[in-house]
Amino acid sequence: MSELQIRQRDRYSLREGYGPAVRWFEIASIVAYALAMASLLYAIAPRVVTKPFLALSALMLGFVAADFLSGFVHWMADTWGTPDCPVIGKALIRPFREHHVDQKEITRHDFVETNGNNCFISIVPAVCAALVPLTDPANVFTATAIFSVTLWVLLTNQFHKWSHLDDPPRSVDWLQRMGLILPRDHHAVHHSAPYTKYYCITVGWLNEPLHRLRFFQALEWLVTATTGLLPREDDIGERAAEALLGDRPPPAAAEAEPEL
Repeated sequence: MSELQIRQRDRYSLREGYGPAVRWFEIASIVAYALAMASLLYAIAPRVVTKPFLALSALMLGFVAADFLSGFVHWMADTWGTPDCPVIGKALIRPFREHHVDQKEITRHDFVETNGNNCFISIVPAVCAALVPLTDPANVFTATAIFSVTLWVLLTNQFHKWSHLDDPPRSVDWLQRMGLILPRDHHAVHHSAPYTKYYCITVGWLNEPLHRLRFFQALEWLVTATTGLLPREDDIGERAAEALLGDRPPPAAAEAEPEL
């Protein structure tokens, strides 16, 4: 990894990006999220009680979908943009870049700082689900699945935070060992520089399949081929980003077997 000449921003300057405006943005996001989820739960609760199998199926689908979405958003924030971007940069990208240079900082975050961002990205889906007319089982399933996704997305950063605790509570440790929330040793794989795999941070079930499929690498190649943007340039430095990009041919070529 030292040969990549990784250059990252100073953790103190990244920390300074968490100002009062970001704090109030997170508080407002949590309030709006809570109102949207309460409205959605009020709408689906009577239907869920009468259709428990449908509800359990939707909740499980939402759990897996949240794992994928956590990975996709994590990949986006790690790979593209800078902390200087308006709103999204300070609120979403900056915490991920800070986390790469100081893994333990997340363990010092309170509830608002830990979960505010995830509440923000869940507001629109929760509001849309609350507006779905619950006139048939398909709509009930859809609304319940979206409720499940947004609920687990809310908890994603909490699970992420717990994965960085040296001595988590006994109940949390048990859930991690059972693989029901993000395990500590599993997530440690992501924190090996240059931070290019195992992005899913709800439970991590999808990390290995997505890694074997080279899913995010294929997306990076596609974005670079169409826009010319360099993945992770702001996070690890231009030279390291160019070295990684040069080492990554298109997925089909990368997986081809050598001729004998």
